[in-house]
Amino acid sequence: MIRVLLSDDHNLFREGISRILRDAPGIEFVGDAHNGKEALDLAIKHKPDVILMDVHMPVMDGIEATQKICALLPDTKILMLTISENDDDLFNALRAGARGYLLKNTTSANLIEGVHRIANGDSILNPAMAAKLVDAFTATNPEHAEAGLSLMDIDNTLTHREQEVLKLVARGLSNKEVGRELCISPHTVKSHLSNAMEKMGINGRVEAAAWAIRHGMLNGT
Repeated sequence: MIRVLLSDDHNLFREGISRILRDAPGIEFVGDAHNGKEALDLAIKHKPDVILMDVHMPVMDGIEATQKICALLPDTKILMLTISENDDDLFNALRAGARGYLLKNTTSANLIEGVHRIANGDSILNPAMAAKLVDAFTATNPEHAEAGLSLMDIDNTLTHREQEVLKLVARGLSNKEVGRELCISPHTVKSHLSNAMEKMGINGRVEAAAWAIRHGMLNGT
């Protein structure tokens, strides 16, 4: 069972999400918090596997709470669930340690899938936020922006299989889904992705996806 904690300052939304989580297979709902400070306290108490965290909350916001929780409980994974499409909120959340970022207009099915993916070690990003992540990644990594690798450079750097894996990861697929697409095991997918990230000199699945998008690897595919 995946033990899930919810943090959001809107009562009606919190009640709705808690019902969804309680009814979801494979999930144990361990509690909800009204703000980041309560989320921190409950996280220390319950040690959940996944926390659904809003960004803007009173007392302590979700970014600060995420940073503190990740420092104290490295095994707890945080998925931001917010109305904010602000690129600074997205980038700051990922820098604080969040493993994913979903908007509140997502479906309940996508939310449950996201919880399972985060718990299994994947990352997840709302498709609408992909361009903002690319902009933030470029702005904070000028050395990569200046590199401007061409598709020929990429062909010379990454194997064909590594490129296939990276493209599918950039579309938001999990390792299991990528493996199903390419008829290889999730373990092999993870190995190819790790090799690609090492060659590119970047860390993290979401950053790898941003790299692929910014370098035009999804254009025409």
